[in-house]
Amino acid sequence: MKLTLKKSNVTYILQSMFFAGVIIFLQACGSKTPSTDSAPAADVNAVIDTKAPSDSKGVGKFTDVKLDAIDASKADLGKAVFATKCTTCHKLTANKFVGPGLLGITKRRTPEWILNMITDPEKMFKLDPVAKKLFEEILTPMANQNINDADAMNILEYLRQNDSK
Repeated sequence: MKLTLKKSNVTYILQSMFFAGVIIFLQACGSKTPSTDSAPAADVNAVIDTKAPSDSKGVGKFTDVKLDAIDASKADLGKAVFATKCTTCHKLTANKFVGPGLLGITKRRTPEWILNMITDPEKMFKLDPVAKKLFEEILTPMANQNINDADAMNILEYLRQNDSK
């Protein structure tokens, strides 16, 4: 038995497959099921300005950081870590490089947010609204450099020192 398809039958099959694919795509994109991997509900209509100050502490282990006067020796240690781990993507100016420019970062973000971003950028990009918006703007995720807490604190001191000039 030989199966022959007329041109009109082939066209009908292809059109049906195309429309089925469009419907499947739209259903996948339009899911109303909330994600279980999300931060506490935020106003979905809120506009996030990543250049504006935010009091968000981010998402991570740093929840309450108390800062004293800038410690120059810790800032020097932070400068060394920053030079080896961060300068590939960040500059201490306001200009974007691969990642955003960091001038004024300690004026716009809380110490907790900065430390959480340095130590666990994947979690921040996944769950923090400000970090998500930054990713949308920069289009390059921050690489996890496996920076320990002490080095992260030293980098923060270096950033604070830079912003105090």
